Amino acid sequence: MRQDARGNGLFVRAYAGVTGVLLAMNMEEQSCKGLLGFAIEREAPSYKPDKRHKWLSGLVPFPGQKHKAGEPISSNIAPLQKFRWSDYTVYPKTEYSYTIHPVYGSPTALDIRPGPTVTVTTGSLDSGEFRVIFNRAVVSSQAFQREFPAAAKKLQKALNAAKRAKKGTDKEVLLTPEAYKWLSRGLLEEIRAFVERALDADWALDICIYEYELQVIRDSVEAARKRGVNIRVVYHAKPSDPRTKKNAKYLAPLGKAALRPRVTSKICHDKFIILSKMNGKKRNVVSVLCGSTNFTENGVYRQFNVVQVVEDVATANEYLKIFEFLFAGNNPAQTKKFITKQNPMQPNAALFAGFSPRTGGADLKDFIAEVNHSRRDVLFCVVFSMGQGCAQRHSWQTQ
Repeated sequence: MRQDARGNGLFVRAYAGVTGVLLAMNMEEQSCKGLLGFAIEREAPSYKPDKRHKWLSGLVPFPGQKHKAGEPISSNIAPLQKFRWSDYTVYPKTEYSYTIHPVYGSPTALDIRPGPTVTVTTGSLDSGEFRVIFNRAVVSSQAFQREFPAAAKKLQKALNAAKRAKKGTDKEVLLTPEAYKWLSRGLLEEIRAFVERALDADWALDICIYEYELQVIRDSVEAARKRGVNIRVVYHAKPSDPRTKKNAKYLAPLGKAALRPRVTSKICHDKFIILSKMNGKKRNVVSVLCGSTNFTENGVYRQFNVVQVVEDVATANEYLKIFEFLFAGNNPAQTKKFITKQNPMQPNAALFAGFSPRTGGADLKDFIAEVNHSRRDVLFCVVFSMGQGCAQRHSWQTQ
């Protein structure tokens, strides 16, 4: 959901997801003189009276302000010194109103002025054609240390020991169920729920994965196998890579006929599951789960990741097409040619699933064209810095 508001020389646009709200601000040039930052108020009408109002907080005070390092400080005391801020303390299917106040004056005498109010409702975890779930990640964050101080101390002790240990030593550090649930924030539950939609032999799951290790996910897939679900897996199998041995070991219960090791000098970095209804031997796709999450403890709990569920047959079919190519055991050298021909870029489509690598960098050219021709918003998420060709445009670009 996206909503705009304007007032007192300030423009704000709010993007509401399921577990977060992104606020993007812009100021008229004449209103920027003397601006210290923004104080942001939030109202949640459905909360208990004593919880309805709060000031969003940051971690950076002005010089001279009393503040304990690592502790949040309210934005009405230390204004947020950015034109973009996110609220990750929201819940699904809940209405929130944000009032963004421009702040002037001095750090010791703040002048908090009236600003526009924007109201949004967060999405639902269990409905919609396109669902996006981010975990909280990471255990090294200050938020985790505040929520679970004992677990954070235990992890730090283990990290210090690992630095002194011999190379290759791998010691597991277990957290409490509450800590795991907080870190996952529904991401693991989404993966398990997707697998559980395959009820019996009338259903199929096609999995393409880089790392297949997390016990709870392995248990979910094994339970599906026992229900008679048709399961196939393409997995990363680079020679001499330790992940290859782990993947083969943990996937072995599914049987050799269901498995295709992706033997390549690079990495099979895909992470997706296709859900289909069987019609004889034919798969009629229903949905696809994709994203950046590896099926590991690090992927679910310690690294910042996303799971996307797309309830769109055309999109799921694109994933099935690439899966069939990989499951057929085609030479990795042919992948680029196959993708370039069978998965052409569709820059004018409302929703498009594109794979890489491609011949001649066609995908990057289309991405650059999309950015350069944008007239409203450009929203993207990347794990590494962008290439030089992806031009920087308006202040509404966000990474």
